[in-house]
Amino acid sequence: MAIKDVFLPLVGQPRRPLLAAIEKCVAVAADLGARITALALEEDVFVRPKVLLPDDPAAAEATGLLGAGDMQLLLNAFTDASSRADIRAHGRSAKVPEDQIASILAEHARFSDLTLLPVKPHDSRTEHIIETLLFESGRPLLLCPEQHVDELRPEFENVMIAWDHSARAARAVGDALPVLRAAASVRVVTVADEKTDAIVQSGTALVDHLREHGVHASFETTKCGGSSIGKVLGGWANSHAIDAIVMGAYHHSRLNEIVWGGVTKTVIGQPPCWVMISH
Repeated sequence: MAIKDVFLPLVGQPRRPLLAAIEKCVAVAADLGARITALALEEDVFVRPKVLLPDDPAAAEATGLLGAGDMQLLLNAFTDASSRADIRAHGRSAKVPEDQIASILAEHARFSDLTLLPVKPHDSRTEHIIETLLFESGRPLLLCPEQHVDELRPEFENVMIAWDHSARAARAVGDALPVLRAAASVRVVTVADEKTDAIVQSGTALVDHLREHGVHASFETTKCGGSSIGKVLGGWANSHAIDAIVMGAYHHSRLNEIVWGGVTKTVIGQPPCWVMISH
């Protein structure tokens, strides 16, 4: 199945990294030949008016609060980027209660092939939105790390599959087939201190399966070396000039991930590059 319809949530203040991430997400949609739909959400809260003097430092701070002006700036950035990319696009905005933002985004994501999501590093609200989209939309996500936005390319020539032999990883591979077919290089990577026969057989079987879909991939393993798997994957991706990582989400339960940390929490907290993730 081709990726023809993508969704772009717009939440937060119009900081430069977010505006740049919107530009890159639109460029990805254009490269995929997809339509893109953006939804900008603003928290519907009552704020008691304050009297501020013109030279009061709090006045400048107040202008940075999320408001209708901020929401419009995000939509303007989306509209401008879509116009430059000459892509079919539609954007709209809404005010909703703060505790409903994530679930409303997940509901809209169900009617798309892929959700593109700018990721502010180690931000609790962003992580909550990601988790809700993963568990409630039934669709894959493509995470755009704001902290690396200047280095990101919209074309995914070098793709890495983080393969842990799980059903979720298999689901992610299936969701990513359009991206994998278009890539120049696909590398299946398993993090394991011991390269057992079972690990080799699993990786080889995936490579063989991908070949039937026109994807010529290679398989290799890399060791943990005492580090977390999430950090190992990020380091491997950086050292091998990977454009995008394909991975499954939450191999363990969400409770275990929260208590012990985990690959998913590490990656969504600070993606090292584009990350296409499915549950």
